Amino acid sequence: MVPAGLRNRYGVAVLVLVAWIAFFDEYDLWTTFKLRRQLARMKSEQAWYQEQIGVTRQHLHQLTSDKQLLEKFARERYLMKRDNEEIFVLVPAED
Repeated sequence: MVPAGLRNRYGVAVLVLVAWIAFFDEYDLWTTFKLRRQLARMKSEQAWYQEQIGVTRQHLHQLTSDKQLLEKFARERYLMKRDNEEIFVLVPAED
């Protein structure tokens, strides 16, 4: 027995259209599922990057407001020195 919805051509056409959209279209069910997973992963990465931007802005504010901290940062990070100083960089020996 054939269901009542498939006895006419409109029911068959709707069934074929739904099957086409679900399995063969450019954005079928599997592709939509993968894209939603990717979107969720990217949103969590976005939250992490927003947090890192906040931390970096806080560090930048501290560096621009405190001259001693700025000098310490420049000396440690970029090996800057005063005119009457010499810098010795100690590199640990490898085993």
